[in-house]
Amino acid sequence: MDEGGAEREYRRRRNPPLGQFLLLGLILLNALIQTGRLSAGPDASRFRWEPPFIVGLLVLAVARIALEQFRAYTRVTTAGITAQGPLRSRTWAWSEVYDIRVEQAPRGSGRTTPQWLTYLYDFEGRRFLLWHLNDWQLDDPYAEVAELCLAAAPHRSLTWERRPDVEERIRQGAVRRRAWTWGACGGVVVFFLAFVVDIWRVVVGRPDHPFVLMLVVPLASGVVLSAVLQWFWSTRPPRSGVAQGPN
Repeated sequence: MDEGGAEREYRRRRNPPLGQFLLLGLILLNALIQTGRLSAGPDASRFRWEPPFIVGLLVLAVARIALEQFRAYTRVTTAGITAQGPLRSRTWAWSEVYDIRVEQAPRGSGRTTPQWLTYLYDFEGRRFLLWHLNDWQLDDPYAEVAELCLAAAPHRSLTWERRPDVEERIRQGAVRRRAWTWGACGGVVVFFLAFVVDIWRVVVGRPDHPFVLMLVVPLASGVVLSAVLQWFWSTRPPRSGVAQGPN
């Protein structure tokens, strides 16, 4: 990183907790064991979709974490910013950047995940994660972003001033993300309730419907809840809005 200049690059400086990989590994191992038992058990002729589905999700989760740690980076030059994610890369010229803001992560605690993340906003109000500009990889992400914006100012044809139309689009995007986050949480709650109901039906001898109860119902519940919350918060915005950047 070029201290005090626009040329800098942010890469992984701190490894994720080892326990995070161990937990995923244990869950993956258990799912593989359960898949083997079902394949060799008395119900071997009956296909069970749950173990392969869980194994697939865990493999994708482990692959994403590995790619995020060893492939992702953020590069800043006098021409603009490049954000290389786990799979795809995107570059913005400075004239396309509306703002850069440090915001609190939706998951809260910074013990297992970063608590503060940095996002780039374009003039359409869309936001994009800038990899490794967070409180895990930087001692003070707010100060780093403030210094970055100051160093980039001579290379922009615009100032960092706020525009009401872009701010409204950013607010709408924040409402939409908040609604879908709560909808996803609601879908998870419904999933566990449906899991209990499915077990109860098996215990009492009634036919179980795992596909409907544990997949269709939670997904439908999450979508409906997200749509309702997005409509409600669009008319009555939640008190906790978008965190503002340093400029």
